[in-house]
Amino acid sequence: MVRFDSSILLREEQDHTVQSMLYAHLTIKYLLEAKARIVLVSDWSDGINSRFPDLQSVAEHLSLVLGVNVVPSQCLSHHGPPTEALEKMKVLLLENLSEFKGEVCNSLEFAETLSSGVDIFVNDSFSQSHKVLASTVGVTRFCYSSIAGFQFEESLRKLKNAVESDKRPHIAIIGGTNLSNKAAALCSLASVCDGLVFVGMMSFQIMHVLGLLVALNQLELGATKEASELVQIAQDRNIAILYPKDFWCLSEEVPNQLELFPAHAISKGWIPVDIGPRTLDEIKALLKKSKKATWIGPVKFKARHSSAIGASKLASILNTLSQGDCDVTIVGSVACKTMTDESSSIPAFSVIENASIWWDFLKGRKLPGVMSLDRAYPFKIHWKSVYREPAQPLVVDIGSGNGVFLLGMAKRWKHLNFLGLEINEKLVHRCLIAVHQSDLTNGYFIATNATSTFRSIVSSYPGEVILVSIQCPNPDFNKAEHRWRMLQKSLVEAVADLLIANGKVFLQSDIEEVAVRMKEQFLRYGKGKLSILQAQDTTIYRGWLQENPFGIRSDWEQHVLDRGAPMYRLMLLKSNILR
Repeated sequence: MVRFDSSILLREEQDHTVQSMLYAHLTIKYLLEAKARIVLVSDWSDGINSRFPDLQSVAEHLSLVLGVNVVPSQCLSHHGPPTEALEKMKVLLLENLSEFKGEVCNSLEFAETLSSGVDIFVNDSFSQSHKVLASTVGVTRFCYSSIAGFQFEESLRKLKNAVESDKRPHIAIIGGTNLSNKAAALCSLASVCDGLVFVGMMSFQIMHVLGLLVALNQLELGATKEASELVQIAQDRNIAILYPKDFWCLSEEVPNQLELFPAHAISKGWIPVDIGPRTLDEIKALLKKSKKATWIGPVKFKARHSSAIGASKLASILNTLSQGDCDVTIVGSVACKTMTDESSSIPAFSVIENASIWWDFLKGRKLPGVMSLDRAYPFKIHWKSVYREPAQPLVVDIGSGNGVFLLGMAKRWKHLNFLGLEINEKLVHRCLIAVHQSDLTNGYFIATNATSTFRSIVSSYPGEVILVSIQCPNPDFNKAEHRWRMLQKSLVEAVADLLIANGKVFLQSDIEEVAVRMKEQFLRYGKGKLSILQAQDTTIYRGWLQENPFGIRSDWEQHVLDRGAPMYRLMLLKSNILR
């Protein structure tokens, strides 16, 4: 199944000189050449894509641009899987996802229906990666493998490259509004750039903090503190802060009358609508020395006028720079369109059309659409700096929680190394503090979704993996019936592959149904390598281990036992002989 970006593949003009289109096409072409049967899914709005009144028209457009027969299917409305239709067709297009509530609320039931019969999920819609959707996040729970498409991967590369200041000077040009909401991202930007240029409504807030006279109706309420912190960071780093020195202003009394005013002396009855020539000259002079430039957000003010050309002039300056040795990145749909309109040749600049992703990334938020993929981000762990003896046998606890079990194990068995994989970053932070305070050299914790990253992390370990434990999994806290869903086929196979011969898997839960499900999953997907170790008498305790074989309990296990409730435990053994 391919989650494609409708804003790219449904454009009227399919220009392959535009990188996003090229990579979007390559994803589909690559899969077709690999003889894959493809289910295409996406959302499209009638307001934006009015050329597509129904599913059939979208299928016809995709057939034309992809060069393959795309067959529309309404199986989602009929609550049926696309499996039967796929047996006859190479490429199937499902209905507009925006018509289903389960898409936006990331309904597991809808995600399961959407991915029914699908082996591999390919996310090629990076523009939606900041959202938690059934078609980008939920489906990964039910697919054997979840990977990025070429367009997704290239967009992620551009995003990372845009904020990494490997080339200097790096100048950021900031337009748009809402400084208070973007303050964390702006402070992050100020800490890596060599100059900040403000060209939108946020410029008035910066001017106010710097002591210039600004009309109150141009200021954002409640944003003074955030603006002051931003300016302080820039001043501490001694980087340039450039704000408009002049504005084209529109008369409130005489229609269409424009006049140029100094930024600090705008007369009463005049409203700024565009940056002036002196401002553009200063921006051009600053950018002339830059090796990297990023423009994010529109040159936009409260009032507008049809003759405003400041954005076009700025685009022209950046377009000229991009033809030389300056890396130029444009962020946001308005800025991207302005740049494209001003470019008369093949673009030499990078574009990130969805500005929301950029702001979330700068704020340090992990993008759900990225984190849900099998290779959410590359792990390059320097094991020698993690463990004193990095070749010692390794024990991995998946879902390590607050680390009580793993820390106790590490203290008792110094000849082994212990690794906790936990999705909750705050818990991992506390565990790492505990490791440091206890002077442990054989314990470590990583904040990650082990379901998708276990193989990439553990496969690089230089020693042998002798034990993997999963205790009381509960990823969906509000629904007990979903508590086992973290245990997917791909994780079980990775554990079975990476365990040493005679290595063990320890499973336990306070809910028997969960323990049974985990046992069934490991026996079903363990490639015939795993068997139950304590099968000497399955009539006692119904086949479950009576005691914890390690003598060290997790805090939840202790809590369950203290209230007199049972724990359901079992141990699996990996054999050299395939059954």
